[in-house]
Amino acid sequence: MVSLTADMNPLHPDRNLALELVRATEAAAIRAVPFIGRGAKESADGAAVDAMRAFFTTVDFDGTIVIGEGEKDDAPMLFNGEHVGSGRGPQCDVAVDPIDGTSLTAAGRNNALSVIAVSDHGTMLDASTVFYMDKLVTGPAGVGVVDIRLPIGENIRLLAKALDKPVDELVVSVLHRPRHEQLIEDIRTAGAGTRLMTDGDVAGGINAARHNARTDMCVGIGGSPEGIVTACAIKALGGHIQGRLWARDDDEKQKGIDAGLKLEGYVYEADELVRGSNTIFVATGVTDGQLVAGVRREGEYLYTESVVLRGASGTLRRISSEHLVSKWL
Repeated sequence: MVSLTADMNPLHPDRNLALELVRATEAAAIRAVPFIGRGAKESADGAAVDAMRAFFTTVDFDGTIVIGEGEKDDAPMLFNGEHVGSGRGPQCDVAVDPIDGTSLTAAGRNNALSVIAVSDHGTMLDASTVFYMDKLVTGPAGVGVVDIRLPIGENIRLLAKALDKPVDELVVSVLHRPRHEQLIEDIRTAGAGTRLMTDGDVAGGINAARHNARTDMCVGIGGSPEGIVTACAIKALGGHIQGRLWARDDDEKQKGIDAGLKLEGYVYEADELVRGSNTIFVATGVTDGQLVAGVRREGEYLYTESVVLRGASGTLRRISSEHLVSKWL
């Protein structure tokens, strides 16, 4: 079996795979442009899925979608178990979200992304039978310091001490959902500020792990696919991530157990979400956000901004691209 790290030949090392995958996220983001602010999230998602699937065929790797987006709301999807890529090159596990933040896209709000995460074959947790995950994400300062099993107030105090900053300067990102009402109250009671996200779970986690971002921690229940994708990025950023699968009902819980997943509050550490450090994460902005700028049209040109994170090298690269409108829209 060929690993993700192996060079197929001098022209195709794994860093080239990372850059090739950007073309797929760029395509998905650009195809979503006509639907930004139009209130049609399924149409935006469908256009992004079709574009990403088409560009996957041009990339030299043998990928299997381990966890994708779409089943929980009957949206268009790249389905779990689907083979992507040319079939030539390294065998990889793939997690995708053609648009992380379809509601954000439909409303024209910030922080919608097109994302792909890749790791060596057999290393990515298949959590596809349980759609949600409770997560705790911080930057490197939180490694060995915070723990999802602790009360949120204690984690805030521990992280503040590790960062050598007052508690009242800490900012915690959390999805703005009814299920998080108590969590939000507890964060504020502890003395930290909140950044409430309407959607955009992946961007929230990554921003919490970046050294120069404006948030310090990301917590709460979001999508399992987003959790796996975020874990791939955190490996490159040297940050902390833990997750607990969150079944919505007994039927989903049993499906998870039948699939061999650990529930009942079991904490998945970073190396259980994605084993090893040989990960690739790519994202292109659909709408503007803290992580990347969204797609911008000026006359006959489209401009995109993307990030590429490689766990093996611990690097974050930014890629700005210019596209002819006539080739796309």
